[in-house]
Amino acid sequence: MRAWDALLDRMLRHLMRKGTLELTYPDGTRRRYGDATDPPIRITIRNPDVVRKIVLKPDLGVGEGYTDGDYTIENDDLRGFLALAVRNQTGAGMPWFEKPREASRFFGRRFAQFNPVNKARTNVAHHYDLSGALYDLFLDKDRQYSCAYFERPEMTLDEAQEAKKRHIAKKLLIEPGMRVLDIGCGWGGMALTLARDFGAQVVGVTLSTEQHAMARERVKAAGLEDKIDIRLMDYRDVAESFDRIVSVGMFEHVGVPHYREYFGKVRSLLNSGGVALIHFIGRSGPAGATADFITKYIFPGGYCPAMSEASNAIEHEGLVTTDLEVWRLHYAETLKHWCDRFEANIEKACALYDERFCRMWRFYLVASEMAFRHGGQVVFQYQLAHEVGDVPLTRDYLYRATEEEERRLAAE
Repeated sequence: MRAWDALLDRMLRHLMRKGTLELTYPDGTRRRYGDATDPPIRITIRNPDVVRKIVLKPDLGVGEGYTDGDYTIENDDLRGFLALAVRNQTGAGMPWFEKPREASRFFGRRFAQFNPVNKARTNVAHHYDLSGALYDLFLDKDRQYSCAYFERPEMTLDEAQEAKKRHIAKKLLIEPGMRVLDIGCGWGGMALTLARDFGAQVVGVTLSTEQHAMARERVKAAGLEDKIDIRLMDYRDVAESFDRIVSVGMFEHVGVPHYREYFGKVRSLLNSGGVALIHFIGRSGPAGATADFITKYIFPGGYCPAMSEASNAIEHEGLVTTDLEVWRLHYAETLKHWCDRFEANIEKACALYDERFCRMWRFYLVASEMAFRHGGQVVFQYQLAHEVGDVPLTRDYLYRATEEEERRLAAE
């Protein structure tokens, strides 16, 4: 067994405590790891160099190895393999020889996540300016690229995304005519819902040229140009004030060095008596660092913070947390829907890009799902205000139909 193979063997003996992994090394050596409680996940390494990559940078090596076809999984059971890997990584922790590298990643994250306006625009373009046809292959009809809300297990993806938007609108306590800022408005779905169904006047901002163009087209098609203004700009450049502020799935791109700047801007833009709702992916454990594969291929500059990191910035910027909700497995279910849809349209995806891109994208979707199922990833919803009395004393208002909803239901 080569030296790199021996190091990988040692790493796996440390990590694999639950389930069963059967690994065939490049020289034909076959080893089993785990407690043999489940049917084995069988992997064959085809490229010897991938062993070195996995030992040096495990998550990047595993991700690139799958993307490049450097190893094969029996029946291409990527979901089973990553579930096994994440469950064991969470339980066993890292071996001692991984700790120095992990420490350097953690302490270097402030540099990696420094996101002035120009860098933020480049980072956004890397992911959100991909072909719009790609997103059509796996998102719902409203193009909600964030966690859905499964009020009932049997909900379709479209129903759960509508439920998410309604839940957020309720938390915002929106009344007709209120001015709302949507930070990171995506393809305009939230802005359309708040204007059409709740009578709000919405300003949406995004740094993605593709999202900006499509959102404006959708606003025009809906006949809501008098109620919705979609702008291609950084949230830091917004100068007006608003009754409500909403941000869904954007705070993950802000970067640790800018947290106080972000919440300071929210505070300065929010009118007295106003309410903000900030919805983002976070971690149930302490502060950490973004996986190398995600940073390199999916979300450069991105990071999912711990509750303590977000709360610390909020407290220092003088905002009051009036409600904090944690969504746990909702995003795992959302990602499973996305992955199932993507796999059903894999030939179309390969026609848009190529087979390597499709393997990379599938790895991203499945790995993200497993992070929510087994790795401690959650979604936080912070409801913020200037004063403790700016929202009702109980959550009853979330579960009552508003007058606007009652009128809409009556009309239907």
